[in-house]
Amino acid sequence: MKRLAVILLNWNGRRDTLAALEALALCRMPPGWSPWTIVVDNGSTDGSVAALAARGDAELIALHDNLRFAGGNNVGLRRALAGGADAIALLNNDTEPDAGLFERLLLALDQDPAAGAAGPLIYYGPPSDRIWYAGGICRPGLGWTQHRGIGHRDRGQYRAVESTGYVTGCCLLARREVWEAVGLLDDRYYIYAEDADWCLRARAAGYRLLFVPTARLWHKVSASSGVASPWRIYHKVRAGLTLCHRHARGLGRLAWLPASLATHAAMAAKLLLQGHPAAAAAVPRALADAARGIDAGEAMP
Repeated sequence: MKRLAVILLNWNGRRDTLAALEALALCRMPPGWSPWTIVVDNGSTDGSVAALAARGDAELIALHDNLRFAGGNNVGLRRALAGGADAIALLNNDTEPDAGLFERLLLALDQDPAAGAAGPLIYYGPPSDRIWYAGGICRPGLGWTQHRGIGHRDRGQYRAVESTGYVTGCCLLARREVWEAVGLLDDRYYIYAEDADWCLRARAAGYRLLFVPTARLWHKVSASSGVASPWRIYHKVRAGLTLCHRHARGLGRLAWLPASLATHAAMAAKLLLQGHPAAAAAVPRALADAARGIDAGEAMP
């Protein structure tokens, strides 16, 4: 029997994580597979650890400190690899999976030996048919990383399994050998872009990434940080600059910085027009701090 380890990272999200565990209990597995859920608690102070321990249907790893997205998930990844998992999925705790989510992701990988990782069609919600992720476009040399289809209604326009530029860490499933070959998430990112960085490394190692639209997930987007919070925008900008600097190739080494500056100027203008002046002001602050070499973890509380 093969095992799929599903890693849920929790930080003061007791209600979301408990709901996610209820939904995971309804998820199907392909023949010959069994689930193994690992919850990593990132130093929560909301009673999460006691509530999760009382359930007893998931392995709980309680950390004393908040290691953020990469560090917390890496703890879970090390445990899953040490425990012999044949495949490992990262899953945000603020999500609701369709019952066929993992069944379809695993079958898609099984049918494509060249593919190393897969992700589902993700909606805002629940409930909603408005798309959050339908594959990813990642072009570091142009300073551009974006979810395809974001904000569009699902009218059946995405139905075929296909290669994609990156799989979002909201739900990323990869074979054991891929995690071993590519490595864990890069915890030098303070937060954000760790998933895109991992995917670019996987692609460089020769693995295809799959978007599997028959696998579906609903995501309460930015439940922990706020969609247009200055903190979120600041760290998105910082992470994007780091990603492009590390992965731009060829002529992109010359183009990524001016392209990124133009992209972020447009972002700030859009935030202003939408009535988020504090979030808009976080964009030039992030750019200035990056230019001065100020550590992202120390720059903005």
